[in-house]
Amino acid sequence: MNYAQITELMLSDNILFVFALESEAAEVFGNCNLLFTGIGKINAAYHLTRGISMQKPKLIVNLGSAGSCEFKRGEVVCCTQFVQRDMDVTGLGFRKYETPLSGQEPVLHYGLKLQGLPEGICGTGDSFEMAHAGSDYNVLDMEAYTLAWVAMKENIPFLCLKYISDGADGMAAEDWTQQVHHAAFALKKVLSQFDVFKT
Repeated sequence: MNYAQITELMLSDNILFVFALESEAAEVFGNCNLLFTGIGKINAAYHLTRGISMQKPKLIVNLGSAGSCEFKRGEVVCCTQFVQRDMDVTGLGFRKYETPLSGQEPVLHYGLKLQGLPEGICGTGDSFEMAHAGSDYNVLDMEAYTLAWVAMKENIPFLCLKYISDGADGMAAEDWTQQVHHAAFALKKVLSQFDVFKT
């Protein structure tokens, strides 16, 4: 999908902005159609599926904070690929991150690319990782894979923007606590090129 097509989607009146936590949206997104899923993959799956059923959005935009040992704190990254970093059934002969017998490739390619932003691979899992050292993914969160998967299954375009709040290292918890309230303002700045903040 090109920039003009993304712009057209962003100008529609039926965008669902999805955050894990209200603190990530702050007061900045008050005039938008918001969905807060709570933390983790199960919460994300339930609340987004329910939200889609009720609202039938034309575009799902996942916004929030994430860790990275590659991108800088305060940077906004556009995630276009996703893995379940805690899915590991290699002991039974499956590939790492592959869900057995699902027919789904280990890496999910389902995310719009926003011009001008660095592109990331998001590793989603039900843990707050504080010692990330791998190279299979360079952004870490706890919901995005699930949101992208549900959006794909429902054939709804999906845009995922993550504010890097910590280094997914030993200082991650302290850094996240200090940085999370900056996420909404940084994300709004990126999205200000579109007329999504109607008054």
